[in-house]
Amino acid sequence: MKDLVLYIHGQGGCAVESEHYKPLFPDREVLGLDYQTFTPWETGKEIRDAVEMLLKKYKSITLIANSIGAFFSMHAGIDRMIRKAYFISPIVNMEQLILNMMSWAGVTEKDLEEKDVITTASGEKLFWDYLCYVREHPVRWTAPTRILYGRQDNLTSYETISAFAEAHAAELTVMEGGEHWFHTEEQMRFLDQWILRAEKNK
Repeated sequence: MKDLVLYIHGQGGCAVESEHYKPLFPDREVLGLDYQTFTPWETGKEIRDAVEMLLKKYKSITLIANSIGAFFSMHAGIDRMIRKAYFISPIVNMEQLILNMMSWAGVTEKDLEEKDVITTASGEKLFWDYLCYVREHPVRWTAPTRILYGRQDNLTSYETISAFAEAHAAELTVMEGGEHWFHTEEQMRFLDQWILRAEKNK
């Protein structure tokens, strides 16, 4: 049985992005998951079901999860089923992010509770049941994890990511010129070297 690297994309991404990681793991298979739902309770189940199925075929699974893909993965209950995780710009405090988005849009909790769903001027949708869910289901995550964070991340503050890393014994690497979306040549080179160094020292 082979070892597997499973890639979980972020918002607006797709499983094809997993192709980028194949050269970094020449001794393992690399697959991407195209989830079809967009809530932690539904997408978490999709990810868990996929991991359970893949473990019948592969010896172990290393997870690479990007942005909200990391958030969904942490709500999948798979932390004891995977070997380790690489989180790229993970959303680690969704409640705070939702509250920030509400503040940016001038939406109060009362507004959201009364309307259930509010579409902001930027096109983002805010859901009352989503906010309630993340409050009622705090993250529980125990898998060995490395986090890559861009100092210019506009969705998660350094204080938030560092607090999460400390609470979950995760190794945090900060790219000073990095953004939430790692996409430039320099950023992707940094990302690749981050993984290669970790794999060399495993």
